[in-house]
Amino acid sequence: MSSRYEPDSLLGRVVNELEETVIAVILGLMTLITFINVVLRYGFNTGLIWGLEATSFLFAWLVLFGVSYAVKVTAHLGVDAVLNLLSPPTRKVLALIAAGVCVIYAMLVMKGAWDYWAPFAGLDATTGRWFPTGFADSRDQAWYEVVDIPFPEWLRWIEPIMNEGEHYEKLPRFIPYAILPFGVALLLFRLIQATVRIARGDATGLIVSHEAEEAVADVRHMNAGD
Repeated sequence: MSSRYEPDSLLGRVVNELEETVIAVILGLMTLITFINVVLRYGFNTGLIWGLEATSFLFAWLVLFGVSYAVKVTAHLGVDAVLNLLSPPTRKVLALIAAGVCVIYAMLVMKGAWDYWAPFAGLDATTGRWFPTGFADSRDQAWYEVVDIPFPEWLRWIEPIMNEGEHYEKLPRFIPYAILPFGVALLLFRLIQATVRIARGDATGLIVSHEAEEAVADVRHMNAGD
């Protein structure tokens, strides 16, 4: 049975299209900002001061958003040479163990992501060394700003909420950094979904199928025919 994810409901298809659209928009924005900066730099000896920082944040969003998406569509690479030597029941048990380890790892990363982002959003970090056991008072860092990206005027409504009415000159850090807990939470959710699919027998593992290997074999066959 193929391990590739197939949305089988209207909601699943909508979410799938939404995720792919967001990834495409991020890629488009990165390309557009970079292109404009190149034209301005070499054509007009100027540029977008905030362009590099914005592209860096967009790339971080793309990576963290893409990690969970790759889990959903089973696009992560892996080595299964040893697993293929085992019987199907044994492979399933080992796949479930691997998925469980990934879920635990994502939970640990989720705690770290929240604890890093929370002070920038004026929230409390968690207590506990490995897993959250509560919340501890954290120093409010909601006034921290990025280096170059200007603060959009249409977001002025958040100043009384996040910055005690003080004006932001640059974009507050809690906005671009929000991808940390969001992206890891989505990754954790997708890993749990993948684990359930493996347990039900709807998937054989977390890694990509052998479609790339089969495509290479087809090309080799065509070249041999020439």
